[in-house]
Amino acid sequence: MSGNGPQVAIVHACLRDGRGGSPTAVMEETSLTDAERRRVPVLMGTSHAVFVSAHDGPDGPVAALRFFTAEKELPACGHGTVAALAYLFKSGEYRTTLQTPGGVFAGRAVREEGHIASAFDTGPVDLREPTTAECDLVVPALGITSDIRVPGVRVAAVGRPRLLVPVATRSSLAALDPDLDGLRAACDRLGLLGCYVYSVAERSGRVAARMFAPSIGVPEDVANANSTACLAAHLAEQGVTRIAVDMGDSLGHPSTITAATRPGVPGGLVRLGGAARIARVLRLP
Repeated sequence: MSGNGPQVAIVHACLRDGRGGSPTAVMEETSLTDAERRRVPVLMGTSHAVFVSAHDGPDGPVAALRFFTAEKELPACGHGTVAALAYLFKSGEYRTTLQTPGGVFAGRAVREEGHIASAFDTGPVDLREPTTAECDLVVPALGITSDIRVPGVRVAAVGRPRLLVPVATRSSLAALDPDLDGLRAACDRLGLLGCYVYSVAERSGRVAARMFAPSIGVPEDVANANSTACLAAHLAEQGVTRIAVDMGDSLGHPSTITAATRPGVPGGLVRLGGAARIARVLRLP
């Protein structure tokens, strides 16, 4: 795409084995209006856009981040943060304080073979049992039937709440075909960001997940790190302190997000990680 506007980096965030990842538009903070910011992911063909303003603070580098989809500004975006850290990285080990509408936390990035490894700490995760209405409205819209549903639905929030819904197998997860209009109506009515459906492999402990968020203009997200933090906090209650979550396969963009929790701190800080690479740099038309 040619143009004479500001530069935009397309960063593939949360790569799996050096490939795939979620294409994310990242650019320096600018004088665009919010309506124009919402146009950036549309023009760039990405689900999200991140606007970055970096400066030196009294205790080291500081990076302020804002996140937009085609429909709204978000208080937080995990894979967008992974992308922003890769964008900001220059050399050596980059450490910064990240300031977002959803909170302030630490981030770091280092170069590894073929990519930038990014990691950051989230704030505490709020977990609760879902209401009957939340399950009755949302689960049918996801297309989850009784033969693949397993116990353990939770509402989790790091920023906006979302529903965590387990299913029996990876194959049943892959076969889901949600009613996106019905899901959007249910999530809008309940004030949910979306639904994170997942399956845990019994032998390996590896997790597969899909995130449906039509309420924010993202029918299905390639990689959703903040929801992965929510799942990590939930599984920490069962003694699981580290997970690796595969996403994006149904969209042709295989992605992996890692998450680690502090033992004995339910809902406490979660460290998220992902590999990223700047794929190309364009200009807005």
